[in-house]
Amino acid sequence: MVQWDIVWESPERNRNTIDSLLANDDICPGDLVVLPETCLTGFTHNRDFAAEDSQAEREYFAAVAARLGVTLVSGIIENGQNIALVHGPAGDLLARYVKQRPFVHGGEVWRAGDEPVVFDWNGIRVSPFICYDLRFPELFRAAAARWQPELMLVIASWPVARIHHWTRLLTARAIENQCFVAGINRTGTDPGYSFPGASVCVDWNGDVLAESGSELGVTTAALDIDGLNVYRTALPFLTGI
Repeated sequence: MVQWDIVWESPERNRNTIDSLLANDDICPGDLVVLPETCLTGFTHNRDFAAEDSQAEREYFAAVAARLGVTLVSGIIENGQNIALVHGPAGDLLARYVKQRPFVHGGEVWRAGDEPVVFDWNGIRVSPFICYDLRFPELFRAAAARWQPELMLVIASWPVARIHHWTRLLTARAIENQCFVAGINRTGTDPGYSFPGASVCVDWNGDVLAESGSELGVTTAALDIDGLNVYRTALPFLTGI
């Protein structure tokens, strides 16, 4: 889980920060590395950053994933949509998820997606979501019904004013879907909001495995997949959903 103060509408400066943060001994080949929502621009509504062809951004993230040998989840604006991209350790695009619930109360102008996605990470099924999606449990339940992913991700720009919602909703999604949930948030400020960081990973029981403070940096968590499988077998709440 990687968090920092995303520089407003400055892809170059944010790429430099990403490169610096990922030069971290805690990151190993085979890891899953997750960046926040709209991590190159901040949570902008400026359509100048919503190119129809985001090839340069895709190539950058593909190169980062390949250089480190990791699976990399990033957030961009592309073709009028708020997107999570997933690149594999060979630099290949594994998944593209479109945010299903744009934050219209705040004036977000991006077009909504209409379905969840799943990708494979070392034999683990992972479903990514974006920020405001977290308030809609039916989106996560739809993914659970189709794939029963072991891990769900929420990449976000979640403001400090509602951070107590963040931790509670992430915990609820983990408990009700019998899975690990990791929420990756940004720090700092933009023209409209302040952000506390507070990236966190919780298990199927709602227990915190790892959490970040308010500073920039990388926080790691290890997932006990065998333990999750034992729990799901003993209490098959997902059967028949």
